[in-house]
Amino acid sequence: MALRKLWVQQELVLTSRTIPYNQAHHRFAVFLASMTLLLIVLGAMVTSKDAGLSVPDWPTSFGSLYKIPPMVGGVKYEHGHRMFAEFIGLLIIVMAVWTQRAEQRQWMKALGWIALGAVIGQGVLGGLTVLFGLPWYISTAHATLAQTIFCVVTAMALFTSKSWLQDAEPIAEDGLTPSTPALTALAAACVWVQLILGAAFRHTGIRLLPHIIGACVVTAVLCWTVVRVLTHYNGVAQLRRPAELILGLLVVQLGLGFAAYVSRLIWMLNPPQPTVWIVLSTVAHVAGGAIVLATTVVLAIQTRRMIRAGGQERVRTTPSRKAVAA
Repeated sequence: MALRKLWVQQELVLTSRTIPYNQAHHRFAVFLASMTLLLIVLGAMVTSKDAGLSVPDWPTSFGSLYKIPPMVGGVKYEHGHRMFAEFIGLLIIVMAVWTQRAEQRQWMKALGWIALGAVIGQGVLGGLTVLFGLPWYISTAHATLAQTIFCVVTAMALFTSKSWLQDAEPIAEDGLTPSTPALTALAAACVWVQLILGAAFRHTGIRLLPHIIGACVVTAVLCWTVVRVLTHYNGVAQLRRPAELILGLLVVQLGLGFAAYVSRLIWMLNPPQPTVWIVLSTVAHVAGGAIVLATTVVLAIQTRRMIRAGGQERVRTTPSRKAVAA
């Protein structure tokens, strides 16, 4: 009886450490994140093409809820953006419902509903930008929430991945100030604020100087973060890979920002309509900012999970987990 009781206890422990891996659910999350990034690109196209009020009503388009208007001029950007946003909303509904059925983790189920609530709020903000004539503060909130939703669905893709579900035991960290989890969280917050400043500038709410100052701050904090990770955790792939990606993206993003600035100066000399170069550089800069933010958030999540600052005893008592096919 004693041996049987011990065997049952061991089975319970192993079961508690096992989390199902659903490959289809994970791949759908990756697809959703990719499509959300594409939606951000389309939104940047609307702003760069000055097409925000090409469709003057909402929630209808030229008085209709279902008819597609002639896709000419700015209408093809604005109405195309609306249709793709509806597609993303449908995908997030599917993701939220699927998560409730496929997931055992209660916080993941809550995250699914958060994503759904955020995309509903995003649709409302998009409508308000039209109804109130593109006020910069609503347009900035609309752009910021889009970046935030992208981070949420990217995190869901990470949380459903097989590598996340069968990760190694956490690593103890002592003697570093601030701790690496705190530093990466600071980096993510700085990038998020910088994207708000960039959106406010694009929508003529602020001047360029705050965005330039923010770029200097973000560059310094990201370089500090990358050096910390590559110096102390170069052997940990889950931390090294996003850190290396951040470093490469940062160089590209700074170049895109400079290109967008130069293109805008050239355009101001002959301003009838945005040139191809200013549209391409600005849209690429917006997309690059979204990818930098999402990658920094992934790094912050990974360091939060894998590093325990001053927690040697906690590390020893933390059970490892493995993933099994759902």
